[in-house]
Amino acid sequence: VGFQGALGAFSEEAVRALVPEGEPIPRQSFQEVVRAVESGEDNAGVVPIENTLAGTVAESYEVLAESELFVIREIAIPIRHCLLGVPGATLGGVLEARSHPVALSQCREFFASRPEVRPHAVYDTAGAAEEVAAAGDLSLAAIASEGAGKRYGLDLLQGDLQDRDDNQTRFFLIVREAHDFEPSELLKTALVAELENRPGALHELLGIFASRSLDLTHITSRPATSPWTYRFLLEFRHSRINDGAMATEAASELCARLRVLGTFPAWQPKSPQADEVTGLGSEG
Repeated sequence: VGFQGALGAFSEEAVRALVPEGEPIPRQSFQEVVRAVESGEDNAGVVPIENTLAGTVAESYEVLAESELFVIREIAIPIRHCLLGVPGATLGGVLEARSHPVALSQCREFFASRPEVRPHAVYDTAGAAEEVAAAGDLSLAAIASEGAGKRYGLDLLQGDLQDRDDNQTRFFLIVREAHDFEPSELLKTALVAELENRPGALHELLGIFASRSLDLTHITSRPATSPWTYRFLLEFRHSRINDGAMATEAASELCARLRVLGTFPAWQPKSPQADEVTGLGSEG
């Protein structure tokens, strides 16, 4: 199961939660995750899709929109960021903190409280921990999971750097073919819609879900393939598969292009104690 990042990233934790029997395979980018699944090199992939602090992980949605893969499951896991340094490093001696850009954006209050610490973006949280361990510089630190620190032999300098304690990231499990699921489960359908540029087009699209009393749980706009045109990323929940199919069919009649990313069991939140992540983690 491919994921973006190094071993010890929050996405690896999502892989282990979604596919306990799978072998996590690190990939450099979201595009590489998708290509490995499309080619059959990997049986499945896991990508982060949304964070409660940073919002939509737009790159994941966009590579999925251009692929032919399907979403078959989702999960949300708590994200607790730690400041990690090489043995001998101190909190007061840190001048640069490295991490994934999304992780850095979740720790704004930490950087505001320590203006001497420069944020430095790298491709992954666990990759940052690996870099800091290799550099051996007392002034460098990584922002990653506590598990990543243990994996790469780093000391915990400060825990819970995230701006809110309820920080979470939602992940999709993606495969080449759609899977069957229990019809009794609460379902979710994810769509990518491109509309004609005319007055009321978005209003009409959203009305399809409102008129059917369907819960629209996510909507984001992103640039489409032509200048000043946009695509909308939508997710809605439904209890019967026919409800989702009928809404999707009605939406397709309004759209210049509609891509169904998948219909899958909607993730149901558990108690914070049941979902606590303390080991290896992964941010995409």
